[in-house]
Amino acid sequence: MGSSSSSYAPKTVYLDVDGKVQKVVFSRHCSPCDIKELLCSSSNVPRNTAIMMVDPEGALVSIDPTMPTNSPNVYVSADKEDMFQNVLSQVADQFSRAFRINELKTEVTNRLAMLEKRVELEGLKVVEIGKCKNDLKKLRDEMTSRGGSRVNCPCKYNFDDGKKVTPRRDVPKYPKYTLSQDTIESLKKPTFDVWHWEHNEMLSCLEYMYHDLGLVKEFSMNPITLKRWLVNFRQHKNYRSNPFHNFRHCFCVSQMMYGMIHLCNLQEKMTQTDMGILMTAAVCHDLDHPGYNNTYQINARTELAVRYNDISPLENHHCAVAFQILSLPECNIFANVDPEAYKQIRQAIITLILATDMARHGEILDSFKQKVDNFDFTNEEHVTCLKMVLIKCCDISNEVRPTEVAEPWVDCLLEEYFMQSDREKSEGLPVAPFMDRDKVTKPTAQIGFIKFVLIPMFETVMKLFPQIEEIMVQPLRDSRDHYEELKQIDDAMTEVEPILSIWVSVCLSFGGDGPSFTRSCDLENAWRTFHFTAVM
Repeated sequence: MGSSSSSYAPKTVYLDVDGKVQKVVFSRHCSPCDIKELLCSSSNVPRNTAIMMVDPEGALVSIDPTMPTNSPNVYVSADKEDMFQNVLSQVADQFSRAFRINELKTEVTNRLAMLEKRVELEGLKVVEIGKCKNDLKKLRDEMTSRGGSRVNCPCKYNFDDGKKVTPRRDVPKYPKYTLSQDTIESLKKPTFDVWHWEHNEMLSCLEYMYHDLGLVKEFSMNPITLKRWLVNFRQHKNYRSNPFHNFRHCFCVSQMMYGMIHLCNLQEKMTQTDMGILMTAAVCHDLDHPGYNNTYQINARTELAVRYNDISPLENHHCAVAFQILSLPECNIFANVDPEAYKQIRQAIITLILATDMARHGEILDSFKQKVDNFDFTNEEHVTCLKMVLIKCCDISNEVRPTEVAEPWVDCLLEEYFMQSDREKSEGLPVAPFMDRDKVTKPTAQIGFIKFVLIPMFETVMKLFPQIEEIMVQPLRDSRDHYEELKQIDDAMTEVEPILSIWVSVCLSFGGDGPSFTRSCDLENAWRTFHFTAVM
């Protein structure tokens, strides 16, 4: 899965800046922000100045790595917007801070939301009371017509003095999407692209999975209750807006579990209860993740670490939040399950979520390796161990997906790692090297993880389910090769770094005649420009 050398060729754009032609060279792998800074530098304006580009016909040109090149005879104009807008924006920000407008706005919004909720609940109470009155009137009339004789009839409402009656809530409002046949088939495959879907669409996909697997029927779920339960996992509700551990990750893991159920024909080998446990554990496995891992929780002595005695504090918290939601009558998808069966389901879900703690990876995988050669699907201990390995596979399965789907997840994870390491540095806590932005790169972060964690685990599962080799194990091997090639390029860059530094300084000394750089230390761009010039 290596990339061709053409992907590293630089792009050249000729600019008309106030009547003067400027040549700008940049790498295809530059970010839009870096390109804008480069254009500002070429235009002799501060790098935070708003700038736009137009072609000879006056049409705007998008500033990003995919922008088209042009020839020296066809210029693209770079116009600097009036600084008045920037000054006005800064004045507005200062005004807002001085008068605490945002805080007042937030407070007013929160109070309005509380009032709207109270009005909604009071309205529901009135509706329910009206229905009760009508039912009581009908019952009274029926008993009167029968001459007052004793009648045995089930009551629609169960008024138990020991229970608090809560008003029924409306049907959750997220759009109902009709999934196409192509989407339905794609959902069953590990190659499914999770980036093409909005949150409401992902909720509909999860709802479809529960219906398709027969879980709604198996557990006698009220379909409306299933909707209410799923709405609790939408972004900003019980999954936070972390770069990585967010609702999209929840959906990603759940979809991979659904895909493995179909790929491995698990419904033929395990019970429907096991299917419900696997899917529900996948949906709930990272609930309310704060974006900082167990190591940080323990070292910083956070509330979670204290509460759970430094034992898998995050995973224990995910379990607690999951069953806190299920304790709400309007969200309890297992409400119609026998109490003894529910107790077993609850324990099984907890076992699976706790298994996602990577500190237990070696222990769980070793246990599975001892069983896999003589695996017995009638042995409860064997099946429990398999379910633990399955949720672990799904939790860290991004590299199984195509590169264009998997690679953005690496960026998201590194962003979350860097946020944690920055905080650890500021608080004087130990920093893991693989989380330190000054030490880790994308290739170094992925190679070891794929070689020593992912491939051994998936190859062990492959002994039990050989059909996963082509679809899941081979992509992992290809991904390993891809990142090893990238690392070789990075290593080569490091070796020629001193030469490149001198070459960049020489180029910059020629001013407008040489290529423009936003930073003299932008060695990657320099290398690609140098390589391109040497070829020319």
